Amino acid sequence: MKLLQTLGFLAGFTLAAVMPALAQDGDAAERLNIETNKGAIVVQLRPDLAPNHVEQIKALAEEGAYDNVVFHRVIDGFMAQTGDVRFGKKGSDTFDASSAGMGGSTKPDLNAEFSDNETFDRGTVGMARSQDLNSANSQFFIMLADGDFLDGQYTIVGDVVEGMDVVDQIKKGDERQNGAVEDPDVMTRVTVGSEGEPSEEGGQG
Repeated sequence: MKLLQTLGFLAGFTLAAVMPALAQDGDAAERLNIETNKGAIVVQLRPDLAPNHVEQIKALAEEGAYDNVVFHRVIDGFMAQTGDVRFGKKGSDTFDASSAGMGGSTKPDLNAEFSDNETFDRGTVGMARSQDLNSANSQFFIMLADGDFLDGQYTIVGDVVEGMDVVDQIKKGDERQNGAVEDPDVMTRVTVGSEGEPSEEGGQG
């Protein structure tokens, strides 16, 4: 009986040790890997909260749309905003530093997917929008500090799980200019999945 109890304990211990790894593997397809000129950031996306927004972000990343897009608006103690693939993509024909933050992508705007029971904490990733609640498209922001005043007003799409120290180093803008950044930092490459592998929903475009 004692041997059976010991074996049962070991089996339970082994299962407990394996489950976190399995859970991590299961979430791999929902990772957004952001390489920047300051270092790497990993975002765990939340399709359970905002399936349509997450799907659009992943599609844009897999197309390479986010590569070389600048962090055009960064406010110290608040957030770092990026994702304007029209005016904020360095090296593209449409890049315009003075207009970065005013564009989106060729994909349609999305209806809001606000979360009733989630809060904007440090490291939360949310979708930027205009005054129209249903205008989020490609731009997103990473919270540098807690900001519960945003709860229920912006769509939460994920959380930074690695690289918040990198986020903290992103060049800040002038608060008098609403955080607009001169010579901004850039997302050099953005991929989806574990170690940049394509997600199961589609390959790299």
